[in-house]
Amino acid sequence: VTLYFSESPTNPYLRCIDVPTVSRMCQEHGALCVVDGTFATPVNQKPLELGADLVISSGTKYMAGHNDVLCGYIAGKKEVVDQVKHMQNILGGVMDPHAAYLLLRGMKTLELRILRQNENGMKLAQKLEEHPRVTRVHYPGLPSHPDHENAKKQMRGYGGVVSFEVDGDLWQTAKVIDSVKLPYIAPSLGGVESLIEQPTVVSYWDQAPEVRAKIGIKDSLIRYACGIENFEDLWEDLSQALDSV
Repeated sequence: VTLYFSESPTNPYLRCIDVPTVSRMCQEHGALCVVDGTFATPVNQKPLELGADLVISSGTKYMAGHNDVLCGYIAGKKEVVDQVKHMQNILGGVMDPHAAYLLLRGMKTLELRILRQNENGMKLAQKLEEHPRVTRVHYPGLPSHPDHENAKKQMRGYGGVVSFEVDGDLWQTAKVIDSVKLPYIAPSLGGVESLIEQPTVVSYWDQAPEVRAKIGIKDSLIRYACGIENFEDLWEDLSQALDSV
């Protein structure tokens, strides 16, 4: 093994690896530890300070923050980043100037947005855990999450993405999605507008049911990416959608 790679938190169940422990194990075996920090951002988690060699992230999401840019970035040890830059020179992938401008514009409000999305995410997760139409909530800020202790040790906040399972089948879950009025139905995340999706029919639509079952994608799963809207508005809207099934 020469490289270990994981998201943290992961998509869509928000699992959080123990970055210091994994990094130490990689060092002991001469492997690079690479963490995808898209869901956390540097505001909530700093994998490099926890021992990772390289962090990659989709700048499209929280970093730009307005659902209008396609970009990504890496950060880490110079000798590792230089190898990536060498490959980039060969492959030729570069951002256009306007996209770079939009990314820099978004980063000016990054911390303000993340703090609001952290707040909305936590409130939403807590409300969903109490709702009779919800069977399970996946959010690292909740004590019920299997990686809550890892998240507490290495995260400043828990992000704006909340995944939850509805007490219903594929079509009842789809009805919840279709009944909301505020979030856009879309598979992205991290922008100022809230987004909602049913992974079975959006992100994993091309996978057979047995494949989805093997990787744990349930028909009743919903992923909600909080924006910066007023929380009471978001909850009133989602609550009425849940009550419709």
